[in-house]
Amino acid sequence: MKKILLLITVCFLFINANAQTKSDSLAYQLQRKKINSMLAVRAQKFGRYDQSLSEHTGIFGFQTKKDIRRSNEILMDIVKTDNEIYRQLKILLDYRTFQQTQVLDKSKETETIALNFMRTINRLQNQNEKLKKNADEMMREHERSTRNFSIIIVGLILALIGLLWNNYRKRSVNNS
Repeated sequence: MKKILLLITVCFLFINANAQTKSDSLAYQLQRKKINSMLAVRAQKFGRYDQSLSEHTGIFGFQTKKDIRRSNEILMDIVKTDNEIYRQLKILLDYRTFQQTQVLDKSKETETIALNFMRTINRLQNQNEKLKKNADEMMREHERSTRNFSIIIVGLILALIGLLWNNYRKRSVNNS
């Protein structure tokens, strides 16, 4: 019975930890998708920047200030996107660190629970052995008491029979 209870408890903890891991993994996967989409947007922006560098709308095929400003604006947009990607990567790494910490905590918690169950089972087994010893001792004491009581009863019955026999002999001697 104790082993079944232990097994049920461990299964419950495993299912609960598994459900928690799935929800954490979902958040992690969503964050990865977000970063991947941001990287795709960054790649597009860099393509536009590369294209803007090759545009030369000035006289004799030179770049104008307007071309350079456009390229710089695109480059600044790329830098902002990069900064946002770094922030999102930090969040992703925090998710990973959080998941690892959570797994370690769950592992320690499960180990602690299992050790506590083992200690409790050992304590209950020791108590059970003591109770069995006490029951055996009480049974032996009861048997001794019953045997002594039986001996006393038999002795009293024999004494009573002896008295009655003695009384009967005295009456029969007196009557004769």
